This record gives sequence, structure tokens and C-alpha cells, in this order.
Amino acid sequence: MEQPTGGAGPADAADGTAESLDRPLPEGVRRKVVALVSDAFGGLTVGELPAQLRQYARFTPSRRAKFAGNAMAAALESDPVFRRRIGERIGQTQPELAEALESGAPPAAADPVDVAAAAYVLRPAGWVKLVAAAGEEVQRAHAERADEETRRELERLREELEHARGQTRADTERLRSELDAARKEADSLHRKLRSALSEVKRGEAALRKAGAEADTVRAETAAQVSAAESETRRLKARLAEAEASVEAGRRAAREGRSVEDMRLRLLLDTVLDAAQGLRRELALPPSSLRPADGVEAVEPGRMSPKDIAARALSETDPALLDQLLALPQAHLIVDGYNVTKTGYPQMPLEKQRLRLLGGLSVLAAQTGAEMTCVFDGAELAVPVLLAPPRGVRVLFSKAGVTADELIRQLARAEPPGRPVVVVSTDREVADGVAKAGARPVASALLLKRLSRV
Repeated sequence: MEQPTGGAGPADAADGTAESLDRPLPEGVRRKVVALVSDAFGGLTVGELPAQLRQYARFTPSRRAKFAGNAMAAALESDPVFRRRIGERIGQTQPELAEALESGAPPAAADPVDVAAAAYVLRPAGWVKLVAAAGEEVQRAHAERADEETRRELERLREELEHARGQTRADTERLRSELDAARKEADSLHRKLRSALSEVKRGEAALRKAGAEADTVRAETAAQVSAAESETRRLKARLAEAEASVEAGRRAAREGRSVEDMRLRLLLDTVLDAAQGLRRELALPPSSLRPADGVEAVEPGRMSPKDIAARALSETDPALLDQLLALPQAHLIVDGYNVTKTGYPQMPLEKQRLRLLGGLSVLAAQTGAEMTCVFDGAELAVPVLLAPPRGVRVLFSKAGVTADELIRQLARAEPPGRPVVVVSTDREVADGVAKAGARPVASALLLKRLSRV
């Protein structure tokens, strides 16, 4: 920050003052000068201000001192007219101080900094000495404050040293007490260790005694085992005698079963008579077929095996699914997403489910078969609000269970002998349900059958 350094200029010569400062203003005096100029600044018109200060005319005194301090100090030093106008404002606001400075007798009780700042602006005779005296006073006060702060710091350090010494003495006493306690505890541990060693020795003696007793027990056990083996051989001989007696009793029982055989024969005759009555009631014609007639072969003059293969149903023929569902008590289990993603994967999942379930409902009404459609619950972001269609059971797999595993559980739950058809292209699912006795068919077969619905 630029320091005003008073010097003899043309204006000073006109005022008859040739005095000038040979050193920068003391910092305290400089701040006071800027404050005086900032306060007097507001009493001047814009035209009375130097050109470089007019932009600060609307600032408050505190903002003016903060942002225009250097500019005001420079204008005060270089512009005698501006300095004289500032001096006139000071004479109006502080008339006693201004008169005392003009008379050459500044008030003895006044602050040297205030006197030096006013003298720097008003420039009375001897103002340089007043400014220099204020600087010396400020330095002396600063030195006194530094001495006082040093003295207080020294007192504080002494107090801290005394406190540290006391703390050290207390810590020493505490450590001595802890050392004594540790020594006592070590003595106690030594005594306990000697006692433990004595216990160990007694334990070893007891162990040797127990080993001798165990050897005695082993000898006694060996003798008892030998006696037990002899008893076992005797019991085996008695068991052989008992088995011979039982066999003799069985032979006697078989000879005495003639009455029971007669009753069973009578029951069998009753069942056969009932079967003949049922055949007469149903009016079944006599069958001339024999098991050998059911074996597929080509008789002379009949069609060739190639022709027979041409008449067999293909694995993708929808009529095959109709034949399977026509079996008594047939149960159709459908791998839902496997079918929908095979037939119409471009549709959203919700529409895939609705389309498949609608077709299954119609198929259930046509065939009368039980139908269960299984969907994978892992693909559901939120619970599905779905009203199952008539004749179709809709299931979603639980968390941690795949739809494939649920389908295998459904197949295993059915009793042996019931016709169960599982629709899935997944080879793992097909192999699993086949082991459970179900018939796997491809998803394309069901899609072709539903296209006819």
C-alpha cells in the first residue's frame, strides 16, 4: 500500500511551509489520516473532488476507507487544493484541535496519533515534528505492549512449568505405587505358580495310578469278553435248536392249512363268477386276439414298414397332443415362459401370459383335461394381479425356486400310472419329468395345437 511521505511541493511553497517528512508516516498515523479524509470526503461536492476520487463519492466512509485509501492518500499528498478543503472540513468538525495546532500548542491530553494526523492534513508550523513525535510515541507504546505481552507470556510459561513439575511429581508417585502393586502381584503369581506346579505333580501321580487301574480293568474286561464269547457260542447252539423247532412247526402249520385253502378257493370262485357276470352284463363279444397279434410287423401281402412309418404321428403333429389329452385323467403341465418365448418373444411378459392362458382355457374346455401353467417368479418385479382363467391352474415359483424345479415337483407329486404330459423345450426339464414317469412334448407342439383353437 502506498505510503504518503510528505514533501515540499509548489503548494507548500505557496503556503510558506518548506517542511517535509524524511520517512514514511507511521502506520497508526496513516490509518488515522485516511479515516479523517474519508469522513471529510462526504462534505465535498463531486466537482470539488479530484477526478480519481469522484467514483467513490457515493461510498460510505468505511467502504471509502477500505477501497479508496491509497487513492485518497495519494491525492492528499499531491493536490494542495484537495488537502486545504479537507483541512477546512477538519476545522469545522474539530475546531479546538485545529485552533490549538495553528497556535502551535497542541493539547497535552490529546492522543498523539490524532494530533499527528490532523497536523499532517492542516500542515501548521512544526507539523513534521508532531508527526515524528507521534511515530515515536506509537513505537514506544508498541514496545511497552510487547514488553507487557512478553512479561505475561513469561508468567504463563512459569505457571505451566510449575504445573508440569507438579504433574511430573504426581505421575512419579503414581508410577511408584503401580510398581509396588505390580511387585506384590508378581509375588502372588509366583506363589500361585509354585502351587500349580505342586498340583501338576499330584495330577501326574494320580494319572499313573489311573493307568495302573486301567490296565487292571482291561485284564478284567478281556476275561469277561472271553466268557461272553463262550456264552454266545452256547446261545447260537440253542438258537439252531430253536430254528429247527420252528421249521418243524411250520411244516405242521402247512399241513393244517387245508381249511384256509378251501376258504381262499371259495373266494376266488366267487370273484371269477362275478367277472363272468360282468362280462355278460356288458355283452362283450369273445376276443379272438392274442398278445402276439399286437406286435407290429408286416404280414405277406400287407403294407411295407415304410408305409406304416408314413401313417405314424409325428412328434410335432398336434393330433399327438390330442391323443395324449384324451387319456383318462390326463394332466397337462406347461412351462409358461418356455412356450411364450418360443412362440411370441417380442411381446411384453404380461401379454405373453394372457395370450397363453387364454388358449389353455379354450383347450381345457375342449378336452376336459386338468391343466397347470407354471411361470418363473424370479422375473417378476412386483406381485402379479392375475385372475386364473377357467379350467387352468396358474402357479409362480417361490423365491429361490426356479420354474423348472417346480415343474419337476408337480410331476413327482402325481401317482404312478396317471397320464402326465409336460410341455417344455428345455432338455433338462424333459429328462427330469421323464424320470418321474411323465411324457415330455415340445413347446412347438402346443403352439400348433393352440393355433387351431
